[in-house]
Amino acid sequence: MGVRRRGAATYAISGVYIQSTAAVVGPKEGQGPFGNAFDRVWADEGTRYPSFEKAEQGLLQEAYEIALKKRGYEWHDIQLVIGGDLLDQVISTNFVARSHQRPLAGIFSACATFAEGMGLGALLVGAADVATVMVSSVSHHATAERQFRFPLELGYQRTPTAAWTATAAGVAILGQTPTPLAVEAVTLGRVVDFGGKDPNDMGSAMAPAAYDTIMQHLQDMGQRLTDFDAIYTGDLGHFGLRMLQAYGEQLGTPFGSELHDCGRELYDQKSQDTHNGGSGPGCSASVFAGPLVGKLTSGEWTRLMLVATGALYSPTTYQQGETIPCIAHAIQISRRGIHA
Repeated sequence: MGVRRRGAATYAISGVYIQSTAAVVGPKEGQGPFGNAFDRVWADEGTRYPSFEKAEQGLLQEAYEIALKKRGYEWHDIQLVIGGDLLDQVISTNFVARSHQRPLAGIFSACATFAEGMGLGALLVGAADVATVMVSSVSHHATAERQFRFPLELGYQRTPTAAWTATAAGVAILGQTPTPLAVEAVTLGRVVDFGGKDPNDMGSAMAPAAYDTIMQHLQDMGQRLTDFDAIYTGDLGHFGLRMLQAYGEQLGTPFGSELHDCGRELYDQKSQDTHNGGSGPGCSASVFAGPLVGKLTSGEWTRLMLVATGALYSPTTYQQGETIPCIAHAIQISRRGIHA
């Protein structure tokens, strides 16, 4: 095991492995292109719960239990839980923690929360002799709309650049026991603000942060874009991904076929009418824990970079006329035997 600092913001990691993952999603997500790759698809948005906030907690609880069962773990085998969500004071993560009673580090990085948790968890397992860390993030379409925009029952018109907050939870257990999937490196992003102010166009606001972190990771690790089978950004969606590609062209680092986006691919653009695509902390978490891990496990890919992006604003700052600062964190994961 070990952690070595590489450059300004990156840490090379050895001896940290993904023990298991789990992804639980809502019906709309299950009807998308990745539907068969998730562990569980809900038949509805959680109408069996008394509120959508309770349903969001239910998503997370189910994902926790599936990840534990896959590995044959009990809760007492988990030394630390790192997780977060979109709701005030990360209530979904905190309230579910009342039942599992494990040490908890609640974090917030908006839609980049899962990647931040993976990075912090890998650093702790690699450098601090923490044997097992459970990493999670969750979101629910109805709870996020109510907090950040308008209640769904108002039936407001969504703009073409607006994203659809995913009803989804993703979980990964990190540990020291060798498995086929290793966390090789982590790049913790910095706050990037190009002055965007439109909460209905967060993809464009987050694209500069994604570019900044990708370039920092490649520079620190001495790598090229072609060293990866795939680079998946967080929730840039259709507009944000095109902007990221344009940045690459203008700045002399054109992206090739390895560049993808979790929010863009979670839904079918033609049939599901999500406009810019998916968003929310559960988006990249569930896409990673389900289909992307599946690609690595099957051997189709040998190295992946997940670059989850987050818009670090609140309804209060938006109403005060503030800009939307953004961040992106990168996690490099590979099958065993592939080393940087």
